[in-house]
Amino acid sequence: MVDQKKRFALFLATSDSDFVKKTYGGYFNVFVSTFGDEGDQWDLFRVIDGDFPDDNDLDKYDGFVISGSPHDAFADADWIVKLCSVCEKLDHMKKKVLGICFGHQIITRVKGGKIGRARKGADMGLRNITIAKDNEKLASYLGDKVPASLAIIKCHQDEVLELPESATVLASSAVCEVEMFSIGDHFLCIQGHPEYNKEILFEILDRLLNMKLMPQDFADKAKSTMETAEPDRNLWQKLCKNFLKGRPEQV
Repeated sequence: MVDQKKRFALFLATSDSDFVKKTYGGYFNVFVSTFGDEGDQWDLFRVIDGDFPDDNDLDKYDGFVISGSPHDAFADADWIVKLCSVCEKLDHMKKKVLGICFGHQIITRVKGGKIGRARKGADMGLRNITIAKDNEKLASYLGDKVPASLAIIKCHQDEVLELPESATVLASSAVCEVEMFSIGDHFLCIQGHPEYNKEILFEILDRLLNMKLMPQDFADKAKSTMETAEPDRNLWQKLCKNFLKGRPEQV
């Protein structure tokens, strides 16, 4: 059965780097190529610049994606407060929202959890995260064979310190207790970056190095995690697409 045309909105909470603009035409294209299907309609809202849809237009969308950001999700900049307000409305509407990194933390904040600096420090590089056992929700998106772990690119200095009461943990790791969680059938939150690839991560590391925001050994260690391994992009794509489009995996 062919899906009806779906409409999605990307809430972009970061600026396009020169590299991403030159290589991909902007982060919008990175997200659409990862989570979109032919025939979908995707709209871009640069929330970091105060660009939001009108409240009356929210119901036109089947789902929303909130990107990562160099900003703190616990900060009170006008656009962050506005984003929280919009997420509260989407929660009441039970709209599908995929929160990635900063987005994962914003949803935590909106739903009454606690976020802050990561207890074990910033985490960058490829990580294997442990998937919660016997989880029916993940099985509905991935099929019967839910893997014991998934590799994903990490790039964050903050984390979820306390889960919202209504949340269910879907994955964890040795460095981060809450790698992925869900709330109901409409919020899916991932601390890592399913949309990132090796070259995007390496460019971020090099940029931070050049700005003297990171020591050389930290960057080298992060890069070394991808010398012989790759993220499980296909499985992440399947999981996120099936969540956003409300279609359980046909087993």
